[in-house]
Formats: sequence, C-alpha cells, structure tokens
Amino acid sequence: MKKLFVLLFSFLNISAFADAPVEGGEFQAGDMITHHIADDYNWHFADGATLYLPVILIDNGSVNVFSSHNFYDENHETVPYNGYVLEHGHIYRANAEGEPTEDQSGLYDLSITKNVASMFVSVALLFGVFFTIAGMYKKNPGKAPKGIQSFFEPIIIFIRDEIAKANIGPKYERYMPYLLTVFFFIWFNNLLGLMPGGANLTGNIAVTLVLALITLLITVFSGNKNYWKHIFATPGVPGWLAPIMIPVELIGILTKPFSLMVRLFANITAGHIIILSLFSLIFIFRSFAVGPLSVAFATFMNFLELFVALLQAYIFTLLSAMYFGGAVEEHHHEEEHH
Repeated sequence: MKKLFVLLFSFLNISAFADAPVEGGEFQAGDMITHHIADDYNWHFADGATLYLPVILIDNGSVNVFSSHNFYDENHETVPYNGYVLEHGHIYRANAEGEPTEDQSGLYDLSITKNVASMFVSVALLFGVFFTIAGMYKKNPGKAPKGIQSFFEPIIIFIRDEIAKANIGPKYERYMPYLLTVFFFIWFNNLLGLMPGGANLTGNIAVTLVLALITLLITVFSGNKNYWKHIFATPGVPGWLAPIMIPVELIGILTKPFSLMVRLFANITAGHIIILSLFSLIFIFRSFAVGPLSVAFATFMNFLELFVALLQAYIFTLLSAMYFGGAVEEHHHEEEHH
C-alpha cells in the first residue's frame, strides 16, 4: 500500500511535499501549496533532482550573472551571496547582516526563473511539433495526414472553421496565426503544469496579463470606424447620455481582456491548489482512513484538470476571436433604424 501511495504521489506532481515547510514539527499545508504554485529561482523535480537556474542582475549598469545555487547552503537554507539576498521569492541588495537594504533603486532582475525556463521548454516543444507538421505538409502535399499531423490537423481546422470564421467573418485569415499560437501555447503549458515537477506558468497572472494585453492591442488596432462610432456615438442613444455612455463603453474595452486574464489565471491556479489541498489532508490528519479517499479525489481532480487545460485554451481563443470579430464587423444601424 505504501508503494502504491508513493507511485501516485509521483504521478500527480506531489514532489513538493518533500520541501514542505515544517514549523514545530507540524506540516504547513498553506506554505507548501504557496511554494508549489509560486515562481522560484530553482526548478525542483524530486528529491535530489533540483535544477538551479541562472541569476541575472543589472545593478546600476553592472551585470552580475551567477547560479541560484549560491543562495542555498548544504541544508537548503537561504544565505546571502555577493552582496545580495534571496527573500520571499525576490532578490534584494543585502547589508552586512545579510538583510535587504532600504535602497533597491537601480537593481533590475532579469533572471531565468522556473516559469521562464518552463516557457522556453514549451516554446521549443511548439516549434518542434509544428515545424515537423509543416515539413510533412511540404513532403506529402495533397495527401492524407498521418502520424502527428493527423492528430493536430482536425484541431487546426476546428479553430479555423468554428472559432475564426464563425466569429470574425471574411477577414479571419489575418488573425489565424495569433489564434493558433495562443491556443496551443496555453494548452501545452496547461498540460506541462500538470506533469510531475511542472511549473505553474499559466497560473502566473503576469503571463495571463501579457496574453490578454496582446488580445486588447489587436482588438483596438483592428477597430474600424463602426467599432469606434459605437463607442463614442452609440446608435439609438440620445446625445445627452454621451457623458455616461462613453466612459461605460471605454471601461468595457478594458474589462474584456481583464476577464480573459483573471479567468485563465484563477482556473489553472485553483486546480493546483485543490489537488495539493486534497493530498495535504493525509499529512494533516495522519490517518490511513483519510489516505485512500484523499488519493481518489485528487486523482479525479487531476483527470478533470486535463479537461480544464483544453477548455481554458479554447475559451481564451474563442473570446479573443469574438472581440476581433466585434472590432471588424460592418454595422448597419442606420439602415436597420430606417
């Protein structure tokens, strides 16, 4: 039974329990979960398998590059190094006592963190997959797809026909590169985050913010005269309501990408928290009676997260296409009014 639990923990990405903070001998579930879903300067896969990532600091024009391993002693406790200290997931200038100084101006952190490294892995994987598919199309033009090509072609066609064409209209082709990129980027990173030792990239609000911001910029710069007329001179609305309607419409432009950002961040992060919380029950109650039930629910949630990984990529892509469609749509309010 013990071996079975160990195998399940390994499969369901529970290696973080090995580094769970302990205070007074008690298991701290909150600290463990926060440590697991947060970004870090090293990438912990399992006991004895930790990748220490490069730290890149620009301090008043001088560049300092070294391994994050220097911030840890033999007991994996953080220690100052080279005038800097790692505290609460951030690097600061340190004083003689090894504590952060008050003045941190001019210090810029460009380090390769766990999330950045995970993004590099996912991008390399995307390039590998789709360059392979493109090569197969060139090698066998007009022939039925096979292998990896046959798996991804229906997905690409679905995004083209059911998302882009259906929501954008005749001008859909110019948006296909972005829609395909954002769909597969989110989907691949969602799946990588569920693997043992995976990083919580799409559960990082900075990443979802950038994706939502790109959607916002494309929408705004794609807007035609009808799109902007609807915002600044809404058809059918009396002119005296313009001081109210215009701010409401402008706020609406920002709330759409905001919802994209929060939805993806919250759903992915919540999934990780729920799974880790269910497993934490074993260590909190210290009971064999809780173990099987906790493992069963966590296993179910893990498989549910596989569906959520695909669903969130689909929703983000679908809503982005709807926003693009609203920006390029030709309205005929005058004709309809008459």
